[in-house]
Amino acid sequence: MASPVSEPEIHLAARRAAQLRAEIARHDTAYYVFDAPEVPDAEYDKLYSELVDIEARYPALVTPDSPTQRVSGAVAAGFQPVVHTVPMLSLNNGFTDQEVHAFDQRCAQALHKTVLEYACELKFDGLAVSLRYVDGVLMQAATRGDGARGEDATANIRTIRSIPLRLQSKSAPRLIDVRGEVVILKRDFERLNQRQRAAGQREFANPRNAAAGSVRQLGSNITAQRPLSFFAYGVGALEGADMPLTHHALLDWYLELGVPVCTQRAVVHGVAGLLDFFQSIKIQRDALPYEIDGVVYKLNWLEDQAQLGFVARAPRFALAHKFPAQEALSRLIAIEVNVGRTGAVTPVARLEPVLVGGATVTHATLHNEDEIRRKDIRIGD
Repeated sequence: MASPVSEPEIHLAARRAAQLRAEIARHDTAYYVFDAPEVPDAEYDKLYSELVDIEARYPALVTPDSPTQRVSGAVAAGFQPVVHTVPMLSLNNGFTDQEVHAFDQRCAQALHKTVLEYACELKFDGLAVSLRYVDGVLMQAATRGDGARGEDATANIRTIRSIPLRLQSKSAPRLIDVRGEVVILKRDFERLNQRQRAAGQREFANPRNAAAGSVRQLGSNITAQRPLSFFAYGVGALEGADMPLTHHALLDWYLELGVPVCTQRAVVHGVAGLLDFFQSIKIQRDALPYEIDGVVYKLNWLEDQAQLGFVARAPRFALAHKFPAQEALSRLIAIEVNVGRTGAVTPVARLEPVLVGGATVTHATLHNEDEIRRKDIRIGD
């Protein structure tokens, strides 16, 4: 029979557990937010193991924000709907310099200003989510869904190591919805597919599908095995704190709270600054550690954003400037014929696998007969 535990012993264990949780959280922030690890992995593992041991001996000391609570093997019956307090809107797209000029002109005319200040950032190719923190603790995480309603993915999101279970600042707001993107870095995507091949399982087509599929697993133990990352880029509901004056200041505040933010961002002035940022990122695109399909421009001052407001389901104060379509060379292996339910016949080209814009392409529909004849497309080309 186990001997009873004395109160001084529990008090010492509770104090040590709190110290370990704080220290592990600090190391997580250094590693995942600032990419500057402070200790070797072995030392980190030692701290984590000590915390696991304490919580195993004293289950009452386990807290919801403990790093040991990230991984759960529970299988949900399904995803419950979550109504977003502030809708998660989509963005209007622009593909040409002329469209960027028109966007800047519309904003300037509406605000009666000549030169506007913009916050520029990357347009990630991942899954948009909203993280709700109450008194600094992560209480709920939801996918974007249709913008008004998403899916409760809290158990899965908690397994992502770069997402803090507790905000770092002692002056964290009473409530805040952190908006951002779940992504898989290029190097992690390659490693994930290597694991899939070694296990004889199907490879993922691209990082975006892998990220979205990982978050929407019914078993969080599967999500925990996927190398997911997160970058914040916006805010929903906020209570108990003053909203920063600018978008750039909001992202700086997130860093103080221990929330990851992409370093490739800038504040620019006028349309020339927007296009310079676009060209700079376009040059860097292949060397970036993550997949992006463009950049995002937002009026930097939140007062200006509020004045412009929204149209339909997109903000007037923001624009996604998309990159041109990427091209790649492949070989036509064979032509297969698909017959639809209505009897419609569609020839499909089977291609040597080729990576285009982060996706592996193996098939293409041959629906334009005139174009096929003009190019004289044949098997083996």
